[in-house]
Amino acid sequence: MKHFQSGRYVQQAHYKSFQPNPINRAWVVDDMALLQLLGQADRELGRLDMYSEYIPNIDLFIRMHVLKEATQSSRIEGTQTNMEEALLEKEDVALERRDDWEEVQNYVAAMNEAVDTLQTLPFSARLIRATHKTLMQGVRGKHKHPGEFRRSQNWIGGASIADAVFVPPVHASIGELIGDIEQFVHNERQHFPELLKIALAHYQFETIHPFLDGNGRVGRLLITLYLVSRGILKQPVLYLSDFFERNRQLYYDNLTRVREKNDLLQWFRFFLVGVIETAKSSTATFDHILKLQKQVESQLQTLGSRTANAQKVMNYLYQRPVVNAAKVGEVAEVSPASAYKLIADLEQFGILKEITGGKRGKTYVFDAYLSLFR
Repeated sequence: MKHFQSGRYVQQAHYKSFQPNPINRAWVVDDMALLQLLGQADRELGRLDMYSEYIPNIDLFIRMHVLKEATQSSRIEGTQTNMEEALLEKEDVALERRDDWEEVQNYVAAMNEAVDTLQTLPFSARLIRATHKTLMQGVRGKHKHPGEFRRSQNWIGGASIADAVFVPPVHASIGELIGDIEQFVHNERQHFPELLKIALAHYQFETIHPFLDGNGRVGRLLITLYLVSRGILKQPVLYLSDFFERNRQLYYDNLTRVREKNDLLQWFRFFLVGVIETAKSSTATFDHILKLQKQVESQLQTLGSRTANAQKVMNYLYQRPVVNAAKVGEVAEVSPASAYKLIADLEQFGILKEITGGKRGKTYVFDAYLSLFR
């Protein structure tokens, strides 16, 4: 890594584009401080993976993890939707905020589809394009060739390419550069630690910026997809967008530092600190979920004949912790009067909290649970 050269600037007509060097080659990691950080990241990731394996009904909770990732990753791109709003049905979202809401929903769909697709398709350019197509379907950027690598020059920052902060490589080289990433992540001949491998692949992807729109969101999705594809995580429970959002300027600065100063070491340090912090936070969240679940179950046992129906509602709330009376009736398969009785029970326990303040069309939130993901 001491001799790493990120690439070179190439003079085009009236601007310079950055042409990254291939990354599919032999790598030597000899920085002891980095190896120590890598060991810590591996341990925390292993602990999270083991923890998630022993949680009953983990699928109930993964949706909330994905939704948090979707909200935070989209926020980096300027989308304003928060967790509570993302959980609403489309018709309950204000018209002026529906575009943001739809982008978050597309991110959730793209992640879920991609994880399912990994059962039959390896981590690849084809998977990347399919994920991008879902992400951009029917939202801002839908006319910018969803699912296709760009066929024109793009740029980052600035009102025009002339004053851009960064100009990615020319479109003619995208196929070769993405192919190089694909070969790199599947290269079994040259050993390179998996976490450093996806850290480098993420940097390279963001540098190539292969799509006309949605590059940041796809690039962050790829981190989780890679960890699942390699069996490092059995479930998609680690998402770095919250860490990147909280350290947004450092995130951009460290990516830029690689290109301008060939400082890959600092990017690796930043990435591994993100993995460590996020894995610890995710493990703590699961721990709090289990404690909350145990508390709720003990409360529901006091409801007698209504316990079974209340449990149906709770199973729904662990996936979507925002409901109204109609949804409670649908989930529990009970009459409107019984639905309101169930809601009153859950309000009495402090499980549900009314958030609209109106007399009609009331919306309730499982606030103690939702707050674990805020």
